[in-house]
Amino acid sequence: MNTVEWSEALVLDYPPMDDVHHAFVELLAFAQTAPDDALPSAWSAVIEHTMLHFGREDEWMRRTRFAAADNHIMQHKVVLNVLREGLALARGGDFAAVRNMAGELGVWFAKHTQTLDAALALHMRSAQAEPSARRETQRSARSHAPT
Repeated sequence: MNTVEWSEALVLDYPPMDDVHHAFVELLAFAQTAPDDALPSAWSAVIEHTMLHFGREDEWMRRTRFAAADNHIMQHKVVLNVLREGLALARGGDFAAVRNMAGELGVWFAKHTQTLDAALALHMRSAQAEPSARRETQRSARSHAPT
């Protein structure tokens, strides 16, 4: 079984994503090692966090017209469906399957973070820099304008 753990390879140098990603990995790792009686609630916590996590990223992509949004958002939808299936398994007592699912989601998450999320983080940094660069250009133009 794959062990879920945080790694510096997951850092994207975009704190709004890095912080939520770190929390996701911690919740997934806890679910993977939770006692049987705590697994359904631990898995529910993963789902609640992930809905907010993915929802925020989806909003960023829509708001900034991120070119790869459709594929990225589709992956989020698929993973949320898998997480919901995991909750049904946990509630049904199939704890080994859920722990294995957590490990596989950890592998998926590393790849997702290093590809799609890395591109989104780069896009968000440039999208945030653009308005300030425009303001600086406008200020510079005003200061050099004839009076």
